[in-house]
Amino acid sequence: MTPAQEFFRWRPHPWHGLSPGPDAPGLVHVFVEITPFDLMKYEVDKVTGYTVIDRPQRTSSQPPALYGFIPRTYAGARVGARMSGTDGGDGDPLDVCVLSERPIERGEVLLRARPIGGLPMVDHGLADDKIISVLERDPVYGELRELHDLPDPIVQRLVHYFSTYKRLPGEPDSVSIGAPYGRAHAEAVIEAALEDYAEAFPDAGGDGPA
Repeated sequence: MTPAQEFFRWRPHPWHGLSPGPDAPGLVHVFVEITPFDLMKYEVDKVTGYTVIDRPQRTSSQPPALYGFIPRTYAGARVGARMSGTDGGDGDPLDVCVLSERPIERGEVLLRARPIGGLPMVDHGLADDKIISVLERDPVYGELRELHDLPDPIVQRLVHYFSTYKRLPGEPDSVSIGAPYGRAHAEAVIEAALEDYAEAFPDAGGDGPA
């Protein structure tokens, strides 16, 4: 069996086995974990690569966009250094929201998205950026290139969701969000996350499928 045949014999791990995309950071691959219709918090298990139930959402808030991560990214020291007042990155793949005019009702799909900005979120003192992107070739959002091209209510909806989705009565907030940033900063955060990944996982191998 050739190395290529051996590789495609098994399903690649979504985090380590897929490519961030040949045109990253301007156009990236996103593995979708959660859709706007989910009241469960799903995430990819870091060991097996399967999508698991992390927890039921404890509030009535629903995600306002597709939510997933860029393969082969890691929020480490470089990502943390791009956000003042943090103690580093949160140690997870880089989170991405994807806006699509047509509803996408299933997770565990891989898509191509164009980053246009992001939210500088701090969770328990760690950088947990939320990159905002648009689905490539989307008939409504696909031509947007900057966060300021989005209608303000959409940005406000994203800020409100991530500001409140972990909030519970009687418990202190663990999350804070600063002023949204534009495409150039988002691409710099992605570049930092790609470099953090290469340092954290030097033996991950070459680009996988997609």
